[in-house]
Amino acid sequence: MDFSRVSDVYRRGVEAFLNFAFANASQENMILCPCKRCVNNNFLAREVVEEHLIVFGFIRGYKKWTFHGERPSRSTSTSNPIYPQNFHQRSVREDGMEGMLRDAFNMHSQHENVREYNWDFGVNDSTQLGQSGCDEEPNEEAAKFYRLLNEMNEQLYEGSKHSKLSFCVQLFHLKCMGGWTGNSFTQLLEFLREMFPFAKIPQSGADMKKMIKDLGLGYDKIHSCPNDCMLYWGDRTNQESCHVCGQSRWTNRDVENVNADEVEARSRLKPVKVLRYFPLIPRVQRLFMSSKTAESMRWHHDGRTDDGLLRHPADCLAWKSFDQKYPGFAGDPRNVRLGLASDGFNPFKIMSTSYSTWPVVLVPYNLPPWICMKQSSFILSMIIPGEKGPGNDIDIYLQPLIEELKQLWAGVQTFEIIINSML
Repeated sequence: MDFSRVSDVYRRGVEAFLNFAFANASQENMILCPCKRCVNNNFLAREVVEEHLIVFGFIRGYKKWTFHGERPSRSTSTSNPIYPQNFHQRSVREDGMEGMLRDAFNMHSQHENVREYNWDFGVNDSTQLGQSGCDEEPNEEAAKFYRLLNEMNEQLYEGSKHSKLSFCVQLFHLKCMGGWTGNSFTQLLEFLREMFPFAKIPQSGADMKKMIKDLGLGYDKIHSCPNDCMLYWGDRTNQESCHVCGQSRWTNRDVENVNADEVEARSRLKPVKVLRYFPLIPRVQRLFMSSKTAESMRWHHDGRTDDGLLRHPADCLAWKSFDQKYPGFAGDPRNVRLGLASDGFNPFKIMSTSYSTWPVVLVPYNLPPWICMKQSSFILSMIIPGEKGPGNDIDIYLQPLIEELKQLWAGVQTFEIIINSML
């Protein structure tokens, strides 16, 4: 590796490496490419790997071929528990968890850009990301990634094709799609642990949530006035009562009898009404960070058939009029177009009970119509609680969304997996 890449010695070394790697770590006649560009992130055919190694060279310091069948020695293992114990022995998983993790934490990027995203773990060369010998703690996002990578590499039971993480993610997905209650879900886990004591099944639904919460895309709880007058948000976060109607923020206490400085007492208070708000910016960013959706975000410009027929919202007059009014925005097809929809429903399925919950859903119109109108592509923005619909006061609840839309209009930097750089 220390010889010139145009020398015969280097070329013979590359040939010897390829023979060893394809004999010990081949997956469908492909191996992880250890060049400085791919940094063991991409599975490629032999000819392509050979070309990359000649053109770009090996990752600096990659003397122990742990990604290609060579066993790491004990001396190279890290004492930092955050780094996965079997990080160097990773393999292509059938459950697709590693791809999901790399999409979620932007770990597809070339490692020469790692420092720009504050993911430099104190190694001499940023291409050695995640390798042992790091004494410095990774930042919070990287720590989450490595914790989940540990869970991904931990088998559900000996000989299982699925990891503990994939089991939790898929079972929790079934819970959400099937509308299981928290108690029924915990009872199912207890039953599974009793039937399969050898499997590493979480104790309860709460434990499972703790495990997968680092995947992100959570929501914020924002208290609101029961009469839909205001949100306790922004500059009014610490108010104790509505400044419009005077209604108390809490259901179980007299505002005048509780000291606002008593944090412990305040944490036990129950708000009258709570808005569940799902931040938009990280969800839009993941559309570009994920290899599954990034290319489709340009479809309305690159893949649409423009023959004058109305096949997609991009064909309508409103879209074209907007492009003429804001040519700067229209100039980049990656700028996101969103549609907003909302309606109320009774979540209890009892006609005699008067209750109206209002979800607000965003539809990413950049995507092809056969994708953007699928439930899996909808972006849930907020859930406005009942007991009655917000009516004309819905604008009160849209404040956090409008604030984020203003930020997006001004421009938010994100990573795009297709061009492997920041937008």
